[in-house]
Amino acid sequence: MSSDRREGQQTTTTTTTVENNGAIGGNSHPAAPPTMKSTATAVSSQRLRLNPNNEHKPDNYEGLQLDFPNSIYASLEKYLPPDLLVSKREEKVKFMTDIMLRHLPHGERSRAQRHKDYRQKIISNYQPLHRELYTLNPEKCFVPDFLEAIKESTDVSFRKIMSEPSPGVFVFDMLQPSYCEMMLSEINNFEKWVGETKFRIMRPNTMNKYGAVLDDFGLDTMLDKLMDNFIRPIAKIFFNDVGGSTLDSHHGFVVEYGNDRDVDLGFHVDDSEVTLNVCLGNVFVGGELFFRGTRCEKHVNTATKPDEIFDYCHIPGQAVLHRGRHRHGARATTSGHRVNMLLWCRSSVFRELKSHQKEFSSWCGECFCEKKEEKVRALDALRKKLFKGARATKV
Repeated sequence: MSSDRREGQQTTTTTTTVENNGAIGGNSHPAAPPTMKSTATAVSSQRLRLNPNNEHKPDNYEGLQLDFPNSIYASLEKYLPPDLLVSKREEKVKFMTDIMLRHLPHGERSRAQRHKDYRQKIISNYQPLHRELYTLNPEKCFVPDFLEAIKESTDVSFRKIMSEPSPGVFVFDMLQPSYCEMMLSEINNFEKWVGETKFRIMRPNTMNKYGAVLDDFGLDTMLDKLMDNFIRPIAKIFFNDVGGSTLDSHHGFVVEYGNDRDVDLGFHVDDSEVTLNVCLGNVFVGGELFFRGTRCEKHVNTATKPDEIFDYCHIPGQAVLHRGRHRHGARATTSGHRVNMLLWCRSSVFRELKSHQKEFSSWCGECFCEKKEEKVRALDALRKKLFKGARATKV
C-alpha cells in the first residue's frame, strides 16, 4: 500500500503537466489540431457541408507537404462542398488547411509553423539508413499470426494471438526480429546524425532525455498506416469506450533506457486514447512496466486496488496495448540498453464528446465503483420508502 501511495503522489505532478501541455511532462510536439466543426467558414465565403458525404472515398495525401496529419485531411474531406470533392488534391489541401488555420489561435498558428519548419530542416538534411522503413510493408514488418488476426479483425481472431493478463492490458507478438533490428539501426543513425551535426532535436517529452519523435524524421505517413490499418481495428473491439473506432491522429516516438540513457520513467498517464508500446530490443535487465488501474482526470490520484496491480516484462518484438489513461510507469533498466517504440493514438471525436460528459466514465475504475455504490444507495432508499409505505398502509 505504501508503494502505491508514493506512486499516486508522483502522478499528481505528471498529470498536471499532461493537462496543461498536452504531453507527458512537456510541450515537445504541437498540440493536436482542435476538432473541426462542420459549420466552419472557409476562404472565398465557402462553407463546409453541414451533412458529410459518408459515401465519398477520401484522397490519399501522401507525398504532399501538409500542415496537419494526413488522417485529419482524410476525415475532413467528406465535409467539402460537392464541387471541391472532384478537385485536385492540392486544391483540397489548401482549402482545408485555410479552414483549420483560421480556427487556430494565433499562438498555436505560430507554434505549428515553427514546428513545420523544424521538421522540414530535419527531413531536408537527414539521410535515412533504411528507406524501406518509411513505407509500411506488412509482410516484412509483422509476424504472420498478427497479420492473419488483422485480416479477420474479430474478437475471436484477436484473442487467439493476444493475452489479457490484467483488465485492459493486451499483450501480443507483433514485429519480426529483422524489422526490429532495422529500426534499431535507423535510430542509431538518428543519434549519430544528431551528434555529428549538433542539431538540437526535440525529445519525445520532458520526462525522457533520450529518444526521438519518429514523425519529425519523416515516419509520420508510415505511422498513420500503422494506426489506421492495424491498431484501429483492434481498438474498435477492445477500446471502443474511449474512441477506439474513431482514432484519427497520433504521436509516434522511440525511447531509450540503460546506464548511459534514461534509467526509468515515473508514474503517469499518456496523452492518448490508446497507447501501443513495442519493445524493439537489445539486451537488458529490468525496465518492467507497472500498471495501476485506469482513471479519469477526476480520479487520477485515487488509491490503487489490489486487482489493478500488474507488472509486465518487455520482450523484443512483443507489443502492449492499453488505454492512455491506464496509470503506469517503467522501473529502472539496471543493465544493458532497451529501446521501445510508442504510438499514442488519439480520437478528436472522443475528446469532443468527453468535454460534454458530466456523469461517470464507463472506463474509469473509480467511476465504476462510485456508480455501483450510488446504485446500491438508490436501491436502499427505494426499499426504505416502500417499507415505510407498507407500514403506513397497515396502520
